[in-house]
Amino acid sequence: MRDKLTNLFFRILVAVAMALPYPARVRFFGWVVAHFVGPLAGYGARVRANLALVHPEMPEAEVRRLTRAVCDNIGRTLIETYSGAEFKARAAKSPTSGAGFAALEAAQRAGRPVVFVSGHFGNYDVLRSWLGARGQPVGALYRPFPNTHFDTHYRAAITAISGPIFPRGRRGLAEMLQHVRAGGMVGMLIDQHKWGAAALKFMGHTAFTATSAAEMALKYDALLLPFYGVRQPDGLSFELVIEAPIPRGTPEAMTQAVNDSLEAQVRAHIGQWFWITRRWPAKGD
Repeated sequence: MRDKLTNLFFRILVAVAMALPYPARVRFFGWVVAHFVGPLAGYGARVRANLALVHPEMPEAEVRRLTRAVCDNIGRTLIETYSGAEFKARAAKSPTSGAGFAALEAAQRAGRPVVFVSGHFGNYDVLRSWLGARGQPVGALYRPFPNTHFDTHYRAAITAISGPIFPRGRRGLAEMLQHVRAGGMVGMLIDQHKWGAAALKFMGHTAFTATSAAEMALKYDALLLPFYGVRQPDGLSFELVIEAPIPRGTPEAMTQAVNDSLEAQVRAHIGQWFWITRRWPAKGD
């Protein structure tokens, strides 16, 4: 019952937002998540805990500002996902930077697969929108939500941006590997904690990080390209950054290089990373 009520509340909120013009919609949803949804969901406590770990010296006023900024970005990202064609059209016009574009073009000419890697930062669907608009679909691995009512319409929304979509699990993994073996492109977010994974470093602390993206790149001779949809000061537009390919090495060394890349982006745009994640949980969480 609680999941159904949560889903109903969210659907009503989205419906209200979707009745607004796109710019007002994105600002409205960011504001709602920053001032209402985030506090009710306990996001503020998570942001504060993570900031206290990484930046214990940060003044209280800056912690409050970042807590609102993080939740605002999360809200904007969420409603952009549900905005479908409007978001895709804007994202497709994003300016680009980074040494990875030349390598990407060479891989596409050679029919070589590409594994894009990033974190929950900015709007990570900018990449799929940008390439999809150019007839270059990028599959995505995603973690289904425990709330199945929410997951059904969320999956439909992300699928509308670009496909195919591969839910985590045995079947989704098999489908993704088949897609990569055929020379396809896939995007993965690797900044979530996973007990038993490689004990690497992120933001100066041990962060257990899955090395599956690097392992897949090595096995199928795919490029491993870090990417970021960096939100611009207007809050509505983006810059698509694709960095140079991660050099081949051990899965741990390659994944650490991805962590280092993401860390640099987080330090440069600190309010755009999803600080609500339990990236460094205490044992037993």
